[in-house]
Amino acid sequence: MSSCDSMQSRFSEYLDGRMTGREMQRIAAHLERCPACGAEFLALRRNAAALASLGPVAEPEDMLLRIRVAVSRERARSRKSIFAGANLVWRNTVGPFMLQAAAGFASAVLLLGTVTVLVGMFTRPELVQAKGDEPLGDATAPRLLYLASGGGSTADQINISGPIIVEAYVNGQGEVYDYRIVSGPTDSATRSQVESLLVASRFEPARFFGQPVRGLAVLSFSGVSVRG
Repeated sequence: MSSCDSMQSRFSEYLDGRMTGREMQRIAAHLERCPACGAEFLALRRNAAALASLGPVAEPEDMLLRIRVAVSRERARSRKSIFAGANLVWRNTVGPFMLQAAAGFASAVLLLGTVTVLVGMFTRPELVQAKGDEPLGDATAPRLLYLASGGGSTADQINISGPIIVEAYVNGQGEVYDYRIVSGPTDSATRSQVESLLVASRFEPARFFGQPVRGLAVLSFSGVSVRG
């Protein structure tokens, strides 16, 4: 590329001032030395001035409407193409597989139902009822036998105004080994009195298959006053 071609390719940048000062000085010096490039730049500047004199072109009144219609059409076309592609993939890959799977599942269900009916017809067991044994799955919760204060002197006194709900965890010997206040005051004084009341109390332990096991008892106190 000749020097003049290189200069003329940058006339637009020079005219708009989109270059460094050093580059503008170099192009200006070339225009002073080269009449051909000077004439080319002058024509370009006249064209730019003529375009600038035209002023801004008023936008059509329905331009926004046209844009919205074009966007809506493009969205509809994209959505349609996505659905068409998904339908094609379904028909060519997933559809036949699902049809075969459904047919296999239906055959398996039919076969299983037939076998179940045959087994029920020819292998019906006799009914057996146990007598005098604990019922299978028989389970009972802990049951409170009595409440007692923790101390033995007449000075010991428990006074719970309530209402308070307590979950007591009872072991296989009917003794409380832990508790939780579900509802009611939880201050240290109340907790101390609840502990004193539960420690000395006795429960019928929970039973499972007739054997004592750990269980949970829910106690509700509306007002307890015990003097030792």
